[in-house]
Amino acid sequence: MATSVYSPGQIPDVPPNASIEEEEEWRQNLNVQMMCPDCQEFPPNIVEEFSSGDSVCGSCGLVLGDRIIDTRSEWRTFANDESGGDDPSRVGSAANPLLNGPQLETSISFGDGGQRSRELNRAHAKLTNNKSNKNLKEAYQRIQAVCGPLNLATDIIETTQQLFKATEDNKMFKGKNTDAIIAGCLFIACRQLGSPRTFKEINRATRVTKKEVGRTFKLLQNFFVQQKKIKAGGVVPGGGELSSDLILVCSCANTTTVIGLAAIGDSYQNKSSTEAKDFVDRYCDQLRLALSSMKIAKAIAERMSSVGSLAGRSPLSAAAACIYMASHLMGDPRTPKEIAAVAQVSDGTIRTAYKLLYTEKDKLIDPTWLEAGKGDMNHLPPV
Repeated sequence: MATSVYSPGQIPDVPPNASIEEEEEWRQNLNVQMMCPDCQEFPPNIVEEFSSGDSVCGSCGLVLGDRIIDTRSEWRTFANDESGGDDPSRVGSAANPLLNGPQLETSISFGDGGQRSRELNRAHAKLTNNKSNKNLKEAYQRIQAVCGPLNLATDIIETTQQLFKATEDNKMFKGKNTDAIIAGCLFIACRQLGSPRTFKEINRATRVTKKEVGRTFKLLQNFFVQQKKIKAGGVVPGGGELSSDLILVCSCANTTTVIGLAAIGDSYQNKSSTEAKDFVDRYCDQLRLALSSMKIAKAIAERMSSVGSLAGRSPLSAAAACIYMASHLMGDPRTPKEIAAVAQVSDGTIRTAYKLLYTEKDKLIDPTWLEAGKGDMNHLPPV
């Protein structure tokens, strides 16, 4: 039989009657596939990091997506925690640190089970009913409602709840008005996180009188300072009186050394009194002043303490006067009535405080602020 030999690159002729398999019909691929725009690898090397919720390119580390859904099993193994050598698996959300107890509850519904089922449901409700948790949940809801009108951040709300729980656990203010405790904790939380509020603002939000807010604030401040010293394992000089239900003590000579204590936050700091510069940013934001005017107003408020022109004045009126001076200096003036509506002080008080600032304007205003036409001393209202 003759054998046909073809040179490289030569394609043999196909007889017209030869059977050729039909090509598969073309169809558009509608699958959406994520690909790294930098590497452009195919198939793409995509790694899902469920701990951070991101989709990351495994080759270059570029984050390609966030908020991915963890589709893995929720079961967790606690074999190392069991002394019996068992391997039980449990599922459920983490315990809420703001509540008491193990928080592992089972609901029993009486449904159509009749009298016996209702009795079982009633007995179960009596056993699982935690009055302290009920009171805490009501207080937390009250804190959320109070913080809403004040436009407070989430960290301030959580700090207020933690401070309230510390007072509730230690039973130091048992029988005192809950709204007053919430108002005091809220005032302290705002000051701790650098967003102070005045007694008047707390009064409008909580309906607790300014006098009661101030009194409760002093009591809570002394309480938290004392508890932080105790938690640090310090020594209370002079054999100070400490509650027996909070700590175990060992008396020796004239000192009382702390051995154990109910937990309280270590992050509490005894802040000094609020200054004018602490209110400037928030007031300027409400007045819609430019960032340059805000910086100048804050700088004037900081220099004012060294000059001493408004010594003894309320920080609210001092902050309002600094904003009044800075807004006119930078060519974006605000009237005393506009500032008074934000700072909750009278416009006459602002004018009086401004007169004291105007006499020291050469010390308060930095010449660099006037360069390149940024500010003009002639724009300041005369006294």
